[in-house]
Amino acid sequence: MRARLLLLVITFLVLSKQEVYSQGGFSHEVGVIAGPLAFYSDFGQRNDIKTNSGNSTIGIGLIHYINFSYRADCNCYTADTYFNDHFKLRNEIDYYSIKLDHFGEWVAPEHTGSGADFLRSMKGSTSVFEIGSQLEYFPMSIRDFAARQYSLAPFISMGLHWVAYDSTITYDENLAIQSNYYGGKYYPLTSMNNEGGNTWEFVTSVGVRYKLSPLSDLMLDSRWGYYFSNWVDGLNPEVPENKANEWIYWINLGYIYYLE
Repeated sequence: MRARLLLLVITFLVLSKQEVYSQGGFSHEVGVIAGPLAFYSDFGQRNDIKTNSGNSTIGIGLIHYINFSYRADCNCYTADTYFNDHFKLRNEIDYYSIKLDHFGEWVAPEHTGSGADFLRSMKGSTSVFEIGSQLEYFPMSIRDFAARQYSLAPFISMGLHWVAYDSTITYDENLAIQSNYYGGKYYPLTSMNNEGGNTWEFVTSVGVRYKLSPLSDLMLDSRWGYYFSNWVDGLNPEVPENKANEWIYWINLGYIYYLE
């Protein structure tokens, strides 16, 4: 996965550089983002505070914007249309790596026996790389914000990311046999996968920008992402309780610089 990740990062940077010089004269912005990320998966108990806090990590990303309101080739505004003054195209690459564990009622100390011991022995990890685009909508004028007529610019966004993941699951084999893989729920041949893979992710977020200077902003972004696969964590138990694919909630802080 590392070689594939490096290749995709290089491709993203090359394409972004080409866009800066060839994308119809529109101006461009680049930046970095980072912040806490909660990973909701088949590890742990649904709606459990310890699960939500325990299965969390820090995500990082590189972002690139196409700003339709301004032309870099003439240092002038584009045609004053609603789309140009309220939308930006956001391209980005993101990465996070997380260790996963079972939390909640079924691994509590009062639960004894081979089944609970087996769950307590099960550990997971996954590394996730994403690349994709979102369309951001700013209810207030992008031109007015650039001119510093106000300091805050809220936005909402929606988009699609391609995702590559590399997951690993370990457990105590002796406990697995004793528990009959916990009633067959976690049988390795059907419920576990250590090979990794790729999928798509639907992304939506709500955020705000703060104007630091004429050429730089701070950004606070609250994001929800839903994967089109239930194997991102390497675990997919065949039980009625398994009602949804993996998904994430990510709060990130970013710094954005406007390219002249």
